[in-house]
Amino acid sequence: MLKVGCKAPVFEADSTKGHIHLQEVIGKQPIVLIFYPMDDTPGCTKQLCAVRDAEPSYSGYGALVLGVNPGTKESHEKFAAKHGYDFPLVSDTDNQIRSHYDVGKTLGILTQQRVVYVIGLDGNIAFAEKGLRATDEILGVLKTMTA
Repeated sequence: MLKVGCKAPVFEADSTKGHIHLQEVIGKQPIVLIFYPMDDTPGCTKQLCAVRDAEPSYSGYGALVLGVNPGTKESHEKFAAKHGYDFPLVSDTDNQIRSHYDVGKTLGILTQQRVVYVIGLDGNIAFAEKGLRATDEILGVLKTMTA
């Protein structure tokens, strides 16, 4: 896992909201990267529904939230439509983004790690934690970045 303070790797990838060029976003707004194992599983659905429900809070901090996993764009589109996700779900089918962020490996359909990163306006990692992180914890990081 990447450490707080290190430079966030940039990437380009397809998402449910078009092609994402991270380089074009860094410095303009905080970025929350949520690496989650799989579309439409109970834990991942709960995690991303919490993001959906807190969207006004994330927007209040000007944050861009990106969900990332190895699923296809088509899988992400179905998942997003089913649960009303308005934020981009990024397709990392070749696991390059996961690799650059040192998130762990995918073994068949099972992914070993769930990680949340927050990238500050300076392009550095401001928060890096494994597991299903509470929305309040992530929003707290965003609050300190904008204070």
